[in-house]
Amino acid sequence: MGYQLEDFDYDLPHELIAQTPLKQRDSSRLLVLDHETGAYEDKHFYDILAELNPGDAVVMNNSRVLPARLHGEKPETHGHVEVLLLNNTEGDTWETLIKPAKKFPVGQEIKFGNGELTAIVTEELEHGGRMVEFHYDGIFLEILEALGEMPLPPYIKEKLADQERYQTVYSKVNGSAAAPTAGLHWTPELLAKVEAKGVKLVELTLHVGLGTFRPVEEENIEDHKMHSEFYQLSQEAADTLNEVHANGGRVIATGTTSIRTLETIGTKFNGKLQADSGWTEIFIKPGYQWTTVDAFITNFHLPKSTLVMLVAAFTGRENILNAYQHAIDEKYRFFSFGDAMFVK
Repeated sequence: MGYQLEDFDYDLPHELIAQTPLKQRDSSRLLVLDHETGAYEDKHFYDILAELNPGDAVVMNNSRVLPARLHGEKPETHGHVEVLLLNNTEGDTWETLIKPAKKFPVGQEIKFGNGELTAIVTEELEHGGRMVEFHYDGIFLEILEALGEMPLPPYIKEKLADQERYQTVYSKVNGSAAAPTAGLHWTPELLAKVEAKGVKLVELTLHVGLGTFRPVEEENIEDHKMHSEFYQLSQEAADTLNEVHANGGRVIATGTTSIRTLETIGTKFNGKLQADSGWTEIFIKPGYQWTTVDAFITNFHLPKSTLVMLVAAFTGRENILNAYQHAIDEKYRFFSFGDAMFVK
């Protein structure tokens, strides 16, 4: 049967949206959900160790969030402009979102900082989008680190005291506009214990686009067009994961971004993994035939979002909505800086 958007709605009290990260990453709560029975259990993230078996693999997205929000001005009027970097299309040309877009037509210059970074608008796109070309001396990423801010999700109103708390401890490949937040719970110490238990740690890359926050507007979810995100899996990682499956171990994804990457490649190559990179628009929703992922860690997602639909594709809609209701009753913290689930 075709699902409607309303089928993935739930009532979330506003005060349960986590505004700041916890002091200790792995002390967040963990709701363990059995996808077949719908049974759930309240734990803490550091208890994940007991859920993992020797011979399993934990997969992590090593993408790093760019400090992609820039504040600049129009040189002529000193009028303020906010530029959000979305996508590096080639060289120093970026697809961006500009506010206020109408004041920045093609040819308009923008100045950032003391002028060490400037940009020219080269093309107008829809919804406030602009292609811009940057000009600077030195290394772009270093200038961005100095001038840019983390683009926190729209539902987080607090300023982030430490920018690294919106990065995973294993982030290394620059390119995301938002953090792969399920990974924020891992600490180096906990990962070391996981590895010592005989669990393989495997990295892949998926650069999270801001499209991940775009609301679903179609009533019939079949009509929703997914955003596109760049992914990469090495041959070494693919070999490790194929071997884990061959030996009866589980592939456990950290976050929906790791799931999107693994299932994109698994679907492409009939359940076997191999080195691959490209752009994915995979839309995982109830009825989806899983190829690769056996269990996963994920945070609590927005009502009516494609991410709730993705989790429901694994657990069934009623199981996930029941678990969410339990989390609300028990005052779990929701969204990016919130608590986690382990779905097995």
